[in-house]
Amino acid sequence: MVSYLEHCRAIDELLGLYALVVDGQEWERWPALFAEDCYYAVVSIENVEQDLPLAYMLDDSRERILDRVKFVREVWAGTVEPYRTRHSIQRTMTMDLGSGVYEVQANFLVGYTLGDGTAGMLAMGHYEDQIAVGEEGALFLRKVVYLDNVPPRYLIYPL
Repeated sequence: MVSYLEHCRAIDELLGLYALVVDGQEWERWPALFAEDCYYAVVSIENVEQDLPLAYMLDDSRERILDRVKFVREVWAGTVEPYRTRHSIQRTMTMDLGSGVYEVQANFLVGYTLGDGTAGMLAMGHYEDQIAVGEEGALFLRKVVYLDNVPPRYLIYPL
């Protein structure tokens, strides 16, 4: 029998791998962090509080997540100024929903650096995730990114 602490370790490993993959721009690995039936969105907390159904990014299926990878690699490449990101993620809440599924909340800060070395804070807020933990590890069923700030530049890469 797997313990709650072992599941929390798998969740932390998934959150860390998520940051590693996105910060490393390893886009071919990003979809593998999600279950087949998944959801990914980036929304502003202000829009949520005002009940406005607007999102910076909304991928409501695995196919849309694969499309996002294609956009990053093929459509936006060479048309926008690239930047590097660095995530700092801290899990703040883990609720066992049963059957190996957890509701997880984590705060995040994402810094960015341009090619010329200019750096700044791109985004801050929190994640609200549903994560499935099984024998093979943990996967995101649902990942919603709530932004507390207005990003100072365009969002090309997933947060």
